[in-house]
Amino acid sequence: MGKVNVLLKRSYVCTISVIAITAVLTLGITVFSHGVLLDEEDVHIFKGIYSLYGISVIPLLFAIIGGFGVWKEKKWALIVFAVGMILGCLFFIVLEISLPFAYQQMELMVKNKYLSLLPLSNLSESELSELDYTQSEFHCCGLTSLEDWENDIPESCQCDMDSSDECVDTYGSMRNDSGLNFSNVKPIRIYAKPCLPVLIQLGMSHVSIFIGITLAKTLLWLLSVGLCVAVLCQLNKKVDTPNVVYSREAKAGSYDILNDAQEPSLKTE
Repeated sequence: MGKVNVLLKRSYVCTISVIAITAVLTLGITVFSHGVLLDEEDVHIFKGIYSLYGISVIPLLFAIIGGFGVWKEKKWALIVFAVGMILGCLFFIVLEISLPFAYQQMELMVKNKYLSLLPLSNLSESELSELDYTQSEFHCCGLTSLEDWENDIPESCQCDMDSSDECVDTYGSMRNDSGLNFSNVKPIRIYAKPCLPVLIQLGMSHVSIFIGITLAKTLLWLLSVGLCVAVLCQLNKKVDTPNVVYSREAKAGSYDILNDAQEPSLKTE
């Protein structure tokens, strides 16, 4: 069995340590998200959470096996790590190829999710608070138009006096931050831009971030596979042993002096 280069071994250990730390962080975030979303009834959310459990636990196990293999110089453990990581890389490559094709379908799903909230007057307190924040932050009103509020327009839709955004004048009741409605005698200026395109863009930006993270993780896993294969090659390398050469002097050893001393005495006798 060959000897593994120290620099190569340290590079491999650092790489699988990063994989293990990333897996632990992902597992912690997944457990926290599972606890927060425990009361949700959306099946798709829990499918994503269960997928995150697999994405975090499986590489953590392989990283432990790979660390054991390089520590004890066990070839079977390194082979298991390499095969598992190669399969994981293939899975992520297929996922990255398929995601751009499913981009439009995912965009349609996000759109239908928000349109299912109409009319906005039936939203819960948490949903109203989230939409109010979106309207005030991105200077928009309603999902498709201000009519989505059915004459119960929140104060977050109101344009500032010095706002450079496109605004429209409207009459009707308006809801302030305390939830009370009041009627307006004079027209009020409301943001003309709907919030649905903004919400769709935000939702799809999360998909783009996921694609970037997946690509970075794939490259890291490919690096670990390359280092693991290099370690295996050095372990499989045969150590050169010196050839044994016959030598008369080596066979005679240190006893030649005694033999030379005894030969004259034998001749005199």
